[in-house]
Amino acid sequence: MQAYAELEARFRRMLLLRSVDDILHWDAAAVMPSGSAAARAEQLALLKVMEHELLADPAVAERLDEAEAEVDQLDDWQRANLREMRRLWVNGAAVPSDLVDAFSRACSLCERSWRRARPEGDFQVVAPLLEEVLRLVREVAAARIARPLGPDAPGNAYDALLDEHDPGMRSATLDPLFERLASWLPGLLERALEKQATSPAPLALRGPFPAEAQRRLGLRLMARVGFDESRGRLDVSAHPFCGGTPDDVRITTRYDEDDFATGLLGVLHESGHALYQRGLPEAWRYQPVGEPRGMGLHESQSLLIEMQVCRSRPFLEFAAPLIREAFGGSGEAFGADNLYARATRVERGFIRVDADEVTYPAHVILRYRLEKAMVAGDLSVRDLPGAWNEGMKALLGLDVPDHRRGCLQDIHWFDGAFGYFPSYTIGAVAAAQLFQAACQQVGDVEAGIALGDLAPLIAWLREHVHGQGSRLSTPEIIERATGRPLELGPYEAHLERRYAL
Repeated sequence: MQAYAELEARFRRMLLLRSVDDILHWDAAAVMPSGSAAARAEQLALLKVMEHELLADPAVAERLDEAEAEVDQLDDWQRANLREMRRLWVNGAAVPSDLVDAFSRACSLCERSWRRARPEGDFQVVAPLLEEVLRLVREVAAARIARPLGPDAPGNAYDALLDEHDPGMRSATLDPLFERLASWLPGLLERALEKQATSPAPLALRGPFPAEAQRRLGLRLMARVGFDESRGRLDVSAHPFCGGTPDDVRITTRYDEDDFATGLLGVLHESGHALYQRGLPEAWRYQPVGEPRGMGLHESQSLLIEMQVCRSRPFLEFAAPLIREAFGGSGEAFGADNLYARATRVERGFIRVDADEVTYPAHVILRYRLEKAMVAGDLSVRDLPGAWNEGMKALLGLDVPDHRRGCLQDIHWFDGAFGYFPSYTIGAVAAAQLFQAACQQVGDVEAGIALGDLAPLIAWLREHVHGQGSRLSTPEIIERATGRPLELGPYEAHLERRYAL
């Protein structure tokens, strides 16, 4: 067991360094002064190289071989931890240190430029930096393909990037799923719009809604869904996100004083991520097996809270009085019926994070197609805006008016996160299946939601999802929790029931 013990110590140091990296990324997005960007890029690059050196040390390969020779002496969690160590080592050691350093610096520089370019919709300013990020993304992917992990290793550059965010996920799985959704969703959208047209339009909610009042309401509802404010923070950033560590969770949102729903739903979405982070197995902190399984499962938790729970009629019955109190509202406009009608309003729109459930998959399909083409070399960065606009026209029938509402709206590519976007749709599909199973196994979950009591639901998720860490694969976690492999049926049924029936 000596080799295994040495590996645990080494991976603990590496993951502690990664936790520092997470906090520095949050700080850069939420509170760091703009003039500090260059210094922060140096700090982040150093941390990345230090993490990489711990992982790529030749001694790691020797200890892995020794520990695997004595695997019978390990328990189930330790064996899973050793498996994850091997996976991380193969992927990490394949990339040379100088490439790790260059990629980190390029992403920091491009992300900061994006933060300046997005409000102005100035794609040309950031395009050369995105070209450099994409060039390095391809180099990282090529290095991983050259050092494969077993017979199921990624066979192409895009799959190597997918595997980083969702271990085991492949484009061969995603292609038919997205094609089915792309062919099914337009009909659903038309039926949802027809149904909507036969009902009175929701009443307008008159603002302004001060950002500070939105923040206080967000904190109040975060607490009701289970967020522990003593172990986390809520701040503002250009793009909502959840970061930090399981014991120090940082979430952000952005506020629109004319429409409180944007900021509030962002808070609730990120709170779902935070619940997953907090629920990871405490006994395995800073070990690979104690890490989140993948971003598909992570997104399932944020979308379960935001879509399945917080846009539901029962939750809005509970939340309506709190919303009225927060903004001094009165009358039918602030009633649960009207809030539900607004929360489930279907409308073709430009912005992914503001999209309704019916149109949201189209936003993901567009990004999936574009990033696959960019990684393969079939689409240049310079041609990205035109391809984006054509895709939006084809998928949602919209003419994109500017780059701010087009290809500049998301941070992901500009921060080097190619292969991430499919996680949102995998997450939405898994969220519907997991919520259905929780309702069947726990009892009257919706009655608790109507009272603002999510404790039974969260306890079920802690046992079946959060507390599993990376002990099992995403498909195994979902099948053990629900009794079925991941499937589109519950997701399609949920959308039909809520929007078309």
